Amino acid sequence: MDKGIVMYTDGSARGNPGRGGYGVVLMSGTHKRELSKGYTHTTNNRMELMAVIAGLEAIKKNEWPVKIYSDSQYVVRAVKEGWLDNWIKTDFKGGKKNKDLWKHFYDLSRKFKLEFIWVKGHATNPFNNRCDELATAAADGKDLMEDTGYRESSNR
Repeated sequence: MDKGIVMYTDGSARGNPGRGGYGVVLMSGTHKRELSKGYTHTTNNRMELMAVIAGLEAIKKNEWPVKIYSDSQYVVRAVKEGWLDNWIKTDFKGGKKNKDLWKHFYDLSRKFKLEFIWVKGHATNPFNNRCDELATAAADGKDLMEDTGYRESSNR
């Protein structure tokens, strides 16, 4: 890919719900950037999706195509199989989880040409493994943030 961005993402939760974190590796040409953040109380699926959102928010060249590699069937299938489009059309009828993050991702995704690719987690892909290291280190770290979206959805 001449001009384009490759993004690897992973999310982690210690308990589900529990402490959580995400990890992202962004690459374009010779440039590489890593992102991670930890949260006090969240879920694995929220962290998987938050990783994608954080990666997209860090991209400055939204005219370039972005290949997103994730080991989350939840994230990849929701986009590739059209689940998200249906959730948006029905305003997440039936209590679909993570509405706040999915809506944020949906709005953000409209700025990019995205391709999602599922990779097997905890396997031989060094970038996916690095994201896992970043995510688990963030979940185990200090200075954890509060996942206010999770707190608000669990209080309903």
